[in-house]
Amino acid sequence: MSASAARVPRIAVVGSLNMDLVLQVQHAPGPGETVLADALHLVPGGKGGNQAVACARQGARVALFGRVGDDGYGHTLRAGLDADGIDHGGVQTDTETTTGVAAITVEASGQNRIVVVPGANGRFVLDAAALGTALQGAGGLVLQFETPLPQVLAAAEMAHAAGYPVVLNPSPIQPLPEALWPLVHTLVVNELEATALAGQNVTTPVEAAKAAQALRAKGPAQVVVTLGAAGAVAADAAGSRHHPGRVVRAVDTTAAGDTFLGALAVALARGEPLDAGVRDGIRAAALCVTQPGAQPSIPTRAAVAHSPLPPDWIAL
Repeated sequence: MSASAARVPRIAVVGSLNMDLVLQVQHAPGPGETVLADALHLVPGGKGGNQAVACARQGARVALFGRVGDDGYGHTLRAGLDADGIDHGGVQTDTETTTGVAAITVEASGQNRIVVVPGANGRFVLDAAALGTALQGAGGLVLQFETPLPQVLAAAEMAHAAGYPVVLNPSPIQPLPEALWPLVHTLVVNELEATALAGQNVTTPVEAAKAAQALRAKGPAQVVVTLGAAGAVAADAAGSRHHPGRVVRAVDTTAAGDTFLGALAVALARGEPLDAGVRDGIRAAALCVTQPGAQPSIPTRAAVAHSPLPPDWIAL
């Protein structure tokens, strides 16, 4: 690979696109409770869209595959992708249903709660020929679970067969088909996802390391467990390392995980080691949570490069 190609990696993303309806509240309503919102914002989102934007803002050339409705939300989402230079020729337009929508309450503490209406995302059908073209010379394929699982599996099979590494974020969490595990090169999960998939409690870095190695045994070459403010644990054949987080004042945690994954995926596509990618992910996510909204809060590569480094990692 040339030096210029290494500086500008190519990444394909298959995933969801939603319009986020963000409600800012002092606290989320409990059962039977009505609360007044401080504000309502319409913000481009969806895990596929967020991860594509995160990769693009970290300097990658991105091709996104997904599905939106033929409506105002769909047109707005496409315009946002254009603004970030993302190739959305693989984003299909569905004339029979609406663009996906996510209703998000964001508390004063920054904690969020999300309910998603899949809409067109649930009718995505992979265009194998187009994805094959996008993968040529790419540094990897990024996947998550907000599009139909059979299509995710088909995309992973294509990339793996062609020798391109698959980065999977299995969110929203659901059981992975046995056929998918060996196709994944890098698995990125949070504490809840790690707990569900590994079948063991994950609340501390030591527990995350044990779960990560258990998940590696299922097929992925490397596993990253994100731990929110506590940072992340990286696991590969060399062992497990805890990367402490950065202390920041969180305003909105929406898209923090997608931001982390984008920075990690781009670092790996550039040929950087796993630990360097995890450190980039922590720095990017720390910046993300200090700003409101999903895609508007995702930082650029320059911003991440100028942000403070997290503490050195600790072997577990």
